[in-house]
Amino acid sequence: MNITLKPIATVHNAIKTPTDDFWGDIVSTLVFDEALLEQTALQGLEQFSHVEIIFYMNQVVSEKIVTGARHPRNNTALPKFGIFAQRGKNRPNLLGASYAEVVSVEGLTLTVRGLDAIDGTPVLDVKPCFVEFLPRGTIQQPSWSHELMEDYYKVGNPKVAHR
Repeated sequence: MNITLKPIATVHNAIKTPTDDFWGDIVSTLVFDEALLEQTALQGLEQFSHVEIIFYMNQVVSEKIVTGARHPRNNTALPKFGIFAQRGKNRPNLLGASYAEVVSVEGLTLTVRGLDAIDGTPVLDVKPCFVEFLPRGTIQQPSWSHELMEDYYKVGNPKVAHR
């Protein structure tokens, strides 16, 4: 099997190094590659409140990739869980998926709020958020995950100078 993926855009924002929390007010600009896409590729996207962004976590070093179980965020107070029972960045294929709020669309530039990808991250795909594609039924998750995510989308990122 030969799989080739090409980044279609690059994330630009104020976050230069990975961070675990405070993504809520981070504004990112995704600049799409005009050599790969027509100018109309984002047409109509401004009608959606949110998009799902698939990206490649290119700054994770290979020695840190986890293929088994680990403590979430290396917190030894929590039990070990398999990497696929977590949303950590050190995953085997380094793929990230996140929903973000659409702020604006101009030509081949998409501005979003709340994307948890750092500056320079390659974007592999963008999909509009349809309610019909969200999970059906009640979502179940362990209590530790709620505690871990408490500050994830909180506003006021200390790594960004706020006005």
